[in-house]
Amino acid sequence: MFDLSPFKLLILAVIALVVFGPHELPKLAQQAGRAIRELRRIAEGATADLKEGLGPEFQNFEFEDLNPRRFVQKHLIDDINAAAQPIYDEFNGSVAAAGAAKGVAAGARPTLLDGAEPPFDAEAT
Repeated sequence: MFDLSPFKLLILAVIALVVFGPHELPKLAQQAGRAIRELRRIAEGATADLKEGLGPEFQNFEFEDLNPRRFVQKHLIDDINAAAQPIYDEFNGSVAAAGAAKGVAAGARPTLLDGAEPPFDAEAT
């Protein structure tokens, strides 16, 4: 979010030292630390209250899931990959063994043995 390199942090520290002075800077840092701790406590309390209000069926709810990219990945792409994995494993397993027996090079297009069933995805049709 913020691209703060060590050089930029050093520049900000020098500016803060010049603006606030060496006597006020520790007090301001202490106040900033307290404010950040208080904000975290408030956010954790609000999160706990919301999870409690949603009930037991939402115990595993994560607020990161509300991000549209994360939602699509978790609920659509991961489900598709999980459903398709046994098909890929079955196809690759039967073909890999046949290819090794026939001396097919790695990366070559696999062929089915005589009588072997091709992979079939019921959801794709």
